[in-house]
Amino acid sequence: MKDAIKIRILQGDPVIHDVKNASLPKLFRGLPVIEDKPCLSGCTSCTEICPTNAVKLNPVSIDLGLCVFCPLCEETCPEKLIHFTNDYHTASDVREKLIVTNQTKNITPEKASEKIRKYFGSSLKLRQISAGGCNGCELELNALSNVNFDMGRYGIEFVASPRHADGIVITGPVTENMSKAVEICFDAVPNPKIIILIGTCAISAGIFKNSTKLQRKFFHENKIDLFIPGCPPHPLTFINGLLDWLDK
Repeated sequence: MKDAIKIRILQGDPVIHDVKNASLPKLFRGLPVIEDKPCLSGCTSCTEICPTNAVKLNPVSIDLGLCVFCPLCEETCPEKLIHFTNDYHTASDVREKLIVTNQTKNITPEKASEKIRKYFGSSLKLRQISAGGCNGCELELNALSNVNFDMGRYGIEFVASPRHADGIVITGPVTENMSKAVEICFDAVPNPKIIILIGTCAISAGIFKNSTKLQRKFFHENKIDLFIPGCPPHPLTFINGLLDWLDK
């Protein structure tokens, strides 16, 4: 018992009490800022080096749905137009809002409909589907249940069966082998239900977007309720995206 108390004192309080205003290390790459000034004439270095073609010119923009949050565009730009901040509030209810320009100050999802908030505002159970990912996003989702983030205190939890869920959380680009499994899992969730995409691979297929082994028709046939970008997204991005969307 004494040893347990000593360890608790040494570790301090591990709980992040204010998830909306938690501070992350400066090295963390979150919402990018694009300076409102012209590029160097004829320069295309940022677009050429981007591994997923997330950066566009005229004007400069970054699609966070494609971005893998590497620092290459920031490092290669001779005019230093691009800078990644450590702002983890990047979730959106609309795919187009993930395209960052020099006019973008923040990204937040609009509040869900009154019906959704009525059903899921107090308790939300989610079934996660790993659809061909690298396990990076899955590891961050696992962290949501630990003592640091403790997502369960907001009534949001992952469950083992889609029949016990209110929606699904998809990670990975959705391979051919997982395409049918995603449909079966979603069909098993009782109505009303929601779909959340977490990570660049789920949102756009990321570095795998040109692969012939993907089958992403599910995303064209169903409405996506929440997009959470990152490679992988930080647990705080996921929590805040849901809290903002549910107006909690």
